[in-house]
Amino acid sequence: MPDPGTDRPDRTVVEKQLSSPLAVGRIGVLGGLTGTGCCVGPTVLALLGVVGAGTAFVWANDLYDNYKWWFRLAGVAVMAAVVWWSLRRRQMCTLRGLRDVRSRLLVIAVVAVGTYVGLYALTTWLGTFA
Repeated sequence: MPDPGTDRPDRTVVEKQLSSPLAVGRIGVLGGLTGTGCCVGPTVLALLGVVGAGTAFVWANDLYDNYKWWFRLAGVAVMAAVVWWSLRRRQMCTLRGLRDVRSRLLVIAVVAVGTYVGLYALTTWLGTFA
């Protein structure tokens, strides 16, 4: 609820936004999922029955061989954009705000890399059945 006579939100609302933690798990998983989209996309299509396993295997190999760095960069870009948006929403988009959440940023990176490695291992394992 805004303060009377101003457009700014109530002080308790801002304090609540600042005290709530970044959604490190969701941001990390989103970045990792985007980074391994070259493998996960065809696998999901095969598991849903939209394409055959052989087609998904060829698509995944083609996407990974030719575009893996584009997918990885997209994953980093998605993570950076979501972190920026989250900090901006909390009015912490400054160097001091980044310093305050640097441990959470490290957790986001670890979760993203873990998600990427896990999904890559899973899709590689599923590819052995194609």
